[in-house]
Amino acid sequence: MTHLPQHPSEGTERERPSLAVARAARTLAAAGVEAPRAEAEQLAAYVLDVPRGRLALAEGLTPGQRDRFDALVARRVAREPLQHLTGTAGFRHLALAVGPGVFVPRPETELLAGWGVAQGREHRSPLVVDLCSGSGAIALAVAQELPQARVVAVERSPAALAWLRRNVADRAAAGDTPIEVVAADVTDPQLLADLVGRVDVLLCNPPYVPRSVAVSPEVAGYDPDEAVFGGADGLDVIRPVVARAAALLRPGGALGVEHDDTHGAAVPALLAADGRYERVEEHRDLVGRPRFATASRRADGQHAEPDAAWQTGSS
Repeated sequence: MTHLPQHPSEGTERERPSLAVARAARTLAAAGVEAPRAEAEQLAAYVLDVPRGRLALAEGLTPGQRDRFDALVARRVAREPLQHLTGTAGFRHLALAVGPGVFVPRPETELLAGWGVAQGREHRSPLVVDLCSGSGAIALAVAQELPQARVVAVERSPAALAWLRRNVADRAAAGDTPIEVVAADVTDPQLLADLVGRVDVLLCNPPYVPRSVAVSPEVAGYDPDEAVFGGADGLDVIRPVVARAAALLRPGGALGVEHDDTHGAAVPALLAADGRYERVEEHRDLVGRPRFATASRRADGQHAEPDAAWQTGSS
């Protein structure tokens, strides 16, 4: 019988992905990471450069890959965000570049973006504005899903603007409709003066966490403070945004603002009290928490008396 030559060194030095993931998941769980198995799989797939769904079919990790994987797990144990380790954050149908200096987009914000896309579909060539754009998640999702739209993204942080412009360039190179980037403070009462009365859809995911609220180590240590906290009650940015949005929106234009889960009455109350909005509604996320409020600019373009239905919860 003829025996084929064996190369045990090619296989024995590799660690099966399933084993690497199992031990990493135990380590991450002990460190308090909420989804240890899923994150271990994502890190292994990243190191092996394969889709997570094909991880079980991948070759084992070489010693060098194992060392790299272990180093990434150690950084995650120290609560460095997973998205910083891989350099990307998924958002709807996008993979966005993220890292130090920019807020990592959250899955719950996809609901606001989806609502904005639905509003934009009601127009042939909508003008959509995204305030506090950060990485560009909302603006770029809208541009990808509404290629006929003109999308304007506003951000003031120099560090976040660098990430925003990088993602804008990447998505344009991939064939999406290019968006416009404006470096400005969304609390400026003259913001986007050339667009007053013209905007069809205005979306905003502002800093809204009340200063006294304790946040996770990933947020406290890595998300920019100015992108997280919105003053003592979390409404320092939302208040001027509500006012400026009323000037920017055309009659009948739509506004959507994400907020803290403690603001389920406060933000709709601000919208109702402004007097320039109608059809004020509160929206919950997939686990039932208050997540974003929406309203329409009054069709007659006028002020009205505050809607008493929201007065009790105003702040």
